[in-house]
Amino acid sequence: MTRSPLADPAWTYIEHTSMEDFTPADWAVMNAQRKVFNGTHQAELVIAMLRVGEDAPSFGYRINNFRHCLQSATRVMRAGHDDETIAVAVLHDIGFDACPATHGDFAAALMQPYISPRNHWMLEHHQIFQDLHAPHYPGVDRHAREKFRGHEFFDWTAEYVAKFDQDAMDPEEETLPLEAFIPHIRALFARTPVVRQNATWRSA
Repeated sequence: MTRSPLADPAWTYIEHTSMEDFTPADWAVMNAQRKVFNGTHQAELVIAMLRVGEDAPSFGYRINNFRHCLQSATRVMRAGHDDETIAVAVLHDIGFDACPATHGDFAAALMQPYISPRNHWMLEHHQIFQDLHAPHYPGVDRHAREKFRGHEFFDWTAEYVAKFDQDAMDPEEETLPLEAFIPHIRALFARTPVVRQNATWRSA
């Protein structure tokens, strides 16, 4: 087996094959290269993840998940929301087909270092807020979201799901192509990442 090529030929491989053997100097090299790598490649890898579903079949919805994400983001853009929220909309269901039961957590974890607490909370909770709009789903508690009422981001999550998510599945609705949203995705992941731990935000 050959080594994977370095993203920059001028970079240095860490020769150890166990992290237990990495020296402080190794970590300094790794982290310096990682910072540049993420800044250059992270957004493109996320876009590639989203694009994987472009030609995916549907299991019943009239449009697939990729087109649903574009339709949601188109609505958000046309409603005049900011660049972050547009990027969040196009990526809000990026994990829907790969991890359907926890796709909200997936999207929240993916974008958490780059987005506001408002949008992070919305991503984490939008699945349960959708239940209000599925009155005939077997066994669903339509009002499960009520346990969160009073939270500062409750109203935004309810608005997002109602206006931009739960019915964004119309093949006849004019929807912008992915290329319209790529600048917003790139701008999002170009931000300095911030990691939240126990509600405290710190630079990564």
